[in-house]
Amino acid sequence: MALGSNQPSAVGGPADTLLYAIELLKQKGCDIQAVSRLFANPAFPLGSGPDYVNAVVGFRTDRTAAEILEVLHDIEATLGRERHVRWGARSVDLDLVAVGSVVCPDAQTQNHWRTLPLNDQMSQTPDELILPHPRLQDRAFVLMPMAEIAPDWLHPTLGKTVLQMLNDLSQQDKDDVRPIE
Repeated sequence: MALGSNQPSAVGGPADTLLYAIELLKQKGCDIQAVSRLFANPAFPLGSGPDYVNAVVGFRTDRTAAEILEVLHDIEATLGRERHVRWGARSVDLDLVAVGSVVCPDAQTQNHWRTLPLNDQMSQTPDELILPHPRLQDRAFVLMPMAEIAPDWLHPTLGKTVLQMLNDLSQQDKDDVRPIE
């Protein structure tokens, strides 16, 4: 699961919000296996808001992907998440980026959303859960923290590890993602 925030919530600033979201995940019965460091990166599109704080968490649960998504949406609501603008500023964003080697709903649909041109990505939203997250391979702010906790995870439709997908990105994309000390 990927976490992001660039606005304060009732529990504090973005970093505090992400750490609290991880605590809520534990309280909801998810067995946390690994947590990356916190990273900062510019908002997308560039200049659209304050820098984001991001992290990735690996956990075990016996819930289905749909049930996990419900838990994440509940945590977002608890932390004041409101969905007004696609890719807009937010107090918290919890994305289910992968569940093992699950492809959901199927490889053809995952491929459609993964290869959608950027302009279409900005205006279209799938009406069902897509796994792995269709833009995972494009996002250094997800891949850099993910590389800390699951560098060898293999994308089931691309056949690439996290490290390989990260190496495919531009150096500028990687340089924009900075660990928070």
